[in-house]
Amino acid sequence: MKLLIARFNHETNTFSPVPTPLASFDPAYDGEALRTQQGMRTAMAAFLDAAQALGAECVTPVSATANPSGTVQAQAYTALCDRIVAAAPGCDAILLDLHGAMVAENSPDGEGELLARLRAAAPGVPIGVALDLHGNITERMVAHADVMVGFKTYPHIDMYETGAHVARLLLGMLAGGPRYGVRWRALPLMGHTLRSTTLGGAMAQAVETARAHEARGLPALTVFAGFALADIAAPCVSVVATVRLDAAGEAQGAQALDDLAGWIWAQRRQFIYDSEPLADSLRRAQALAEGADRPVLLLDHGDNCMSGGSCDTLDVLQAAWALGLGGITVGPISDPEAVAALVAAGEGAEISLLLGNKVSLAALGLAKTPVPVQGRVRAISDGSYTVTGPIYTGQRCHMGRTVWLDTGSAQIVVTETPHEPWDLGVFSCVGLDPLQARYLLLKSRMYCRPVFVPLSAGLVECDSPGVTSSDFSLFPFRQVRRPVFPLDPM
Repeated sequence: MKLLIARFNHETNTFSPVPTPLASFDPAYDGEALRTQQGMRTAMAAFLDAAQALGAECVTPVSATANPSGTVQAQAYTALCDRIVAAAPGCDAILLDLHGAMVAENSPDGEGELLARLRAAAPGVPIGVALDLHGNITERMVAHADVMVGFKTYPHIDMYETGAHVARLLLGMLAGGPRYGVRWRALPLMGHTLRSTTLGGAMAQAVETARAHEARGLPALTVFAGFALADIAAPCVSVVATVRLDAAGEAQGAQALDDLAGWIWAQRRQFIYDSEPLADSLRRAQALAEGADRPVLLLDHGDNCMSGGSCDTLDVLQAAWALGLGGITVGPISDPEAVAALVAAGEGAEISLLLGNKVSLAALGLAKTPVPVQGRVRAISDGSYTVTGPIYTGQRCHMGRTVWLDTGSAQIVVTETPHEPWDLGVFSCVGLDPLQARYLLLKSRMYCRPVFVPLSAGLVECDSPGVTSSDFSLFPFRQVRRPVFPLDPM
C-alpha cells in the first residue's frame, strides 16, 4: 500500500499587512517532511502512525505551515501545490493535513483548488482531509473529498485525534469497509473567533451535539466556525458530515446536518461578539485589580498574530496610560527597528525612541503614529524558549532578538518577529517575571489562556482597532456574498 501524506496549513486574513511568501511556511520536503512530523501532535503525525501500523509506504512530498497572515503569494501556493499533486499518481490513498481557510493570490479557495487538482491527477483515489475548526468550507472542498473531519476544540488540542479519525475512516475504505462521501450545510453566518471557543457557550453546545451524532454511528460530523477576516464569498459557519454512501447513511447524515445547522441558525446571535469601548474595558480591569494579589489579564485581540496581526499596535497601552494605569507588563511587541536601537544601546542604557505603530494598516484605512517612549534597557536575549504546555508542550520557540524595556509605568518585551504568548517563556527569556505585574497586557485572543488565566486575578478582553478586531465595521468587505449575518439584519 502506498499513501500520499502531506501537510499544507495557512489561515489567511486578507486584510493583514503581514506577507506570506514561501519562506513563511518553512517547508520540509520528502524524507525531511516525514522526520519533522514523526512523533508530533499534528494530523499529519497521526496519518503517519496509522500508515506505518499497516506497513504502508509513505510518500511525504511536503510539510509546510505558516502563521496566520496576509494572502499567500502565488509562487508559494503554486510551488507547494505542485509538489503535492506531482506525488499523487500511483498512490492508493491521499491523506491531507490542511487548514481550510487558505486564500492565495491566484486562488480564493486554496484547499478547494488543491483537492480538485488531486482528483484530476489521481482519479478514483480516495482522499481524506483533516481541517482546522476555523475552516471556510467550499463546494469544491466538499466535492473532491471522500472523508473530511475538523478539530472539535478551540483552543486546538485535538489535531492528532482529528487526523486519527480521518485515517481510520479512509483506510477502512481501502480495507473493504464502507465507502464514504462528504455532505454539508452552509450558513449565511459570519461568526466571531471569540465566540468559537469550545470552552463554553453556543459553540461548545454545537460541538457536543456533533459528538453525540458520532456516538450514534454517524462516521463524522464537524461544526466549522469559519474565519470571517477573509474577503471571500463565504467566510462563514458550516456543518460538514462524512456519511456512508448508502440510503441509510445518506438519510442519517442529512438529518444530523439539518438538525444541527437549524439549531446554530436559531442561536446565531450567540456566535457574535459585541465589543465594548476600550476605555470601558480598562475601567473594568481597574476594578478587578483593586486588592488583587495577581495580575489582571488584558487581552488585545485586535492585534493578534494568530489571526494575522502585526503585533505592533499600541492602542491598548496608550489607552491604559491615558487612564493612569501603572504596573503594566506588556508583550510581545514586534518592532525590529526598535530592537536594533535597543540592542545597539546595550543593557543598562537609558534610551528614547519611537515604538510600534509602524506596520501599515492601509487595508482598513487606518493610520497610526509610532509612540515616543523613554526607558532603560534591562535585558537582551535571543528570544528563545521552550513551551511548558498545555498547548504545543516541548516546542522550541524563537522570537528573534528580544529586549526588556523598562519605562517605569510599563515593562515592555520588544521582539523582532510577531509571536503568540504561548507560555511564560515569552517574558522569562529576558528575566522578567510577568506575575509581578498589576496588569499583564498580551497580544492574544485565545492561546494564552490555558497558561495565563489560572495565574491571573481576572481577564478583560480589549478590542483595539486592528486587522484582527472583532468590530466587523472596520473591514471593507467587497467579495462577501450578501445578505449575511451580522453584516445584514436576518
